[in-house]
Amino acid sequence: MDKRIKEQLDFLLEIDKEKLITRQTSLSNHGRKENDAEHAWHMAIAAYLLQEYSNEPIDIAKTMIMCLIHDIVEIDAGDTYCYDEEAKKTQSLREEAAKERIYSLLPADQKEKLTALFDEFENWSSPEAKFAHAMDNIQPLILNNSNGGSDWKEHGVTAKQVYVRQSQTKRGSEKLYEVTDEIIQKNVSDGNIPAE
Repeated sequence: MDKRIKEQLDFLLEIDKEKLITRQTSLSNHGRKENDAEHAWHMAIAAYLLQEYSNEPIDIAKTMIMCLIHDIVEIDAGDTYCYDEEAKKTQSLREEAAKERIYSLLPADQKEKLTALFDEFENWSSPEAKFAHAMDNIQPLILNNSNGGSDWKEHGVTAKQVYVRQSQTKRGSEKLYEVTDEIIQKNVSDGNIPAE
């Protein structure tokens, strides 16, 4: 088999492991916990459907690829729950090591392109990265909203914590942040998350 094709197929097989990384967010309407691959797929579809709400014009294909690859590093690094302050202290170091190992399976030119996209996402350094982050925020929010805030309740998350995370959505979409605010306020009003 051609070396390049073998490297590409090896990478594809390796990233299949993303389906095994369980997140803290339940599927809609009290389903099981989602995995990283499901989260990435849902984000990519959301980016396509909601692109009109981006603060700036975006290359939607680039944005969707960012959505699809942003959590591949969690194959090695594990999922870091966004409200786990202790785990977040080592997240960057774990993910950098994972990025190097996993993307090194690819031919050099593709490794360079995908790691550049990953870094662009992590650094919020483009309109596409900012909008992809907005998708990373709104996707679990709508799932939590659909299940009566059960994941927030399970982890003792407050509205204040949700606002800290969701405030970043504004960097990619002011309009979607308005929707986010409505969802959070509804969940406070319904008693799904405490205000403080």
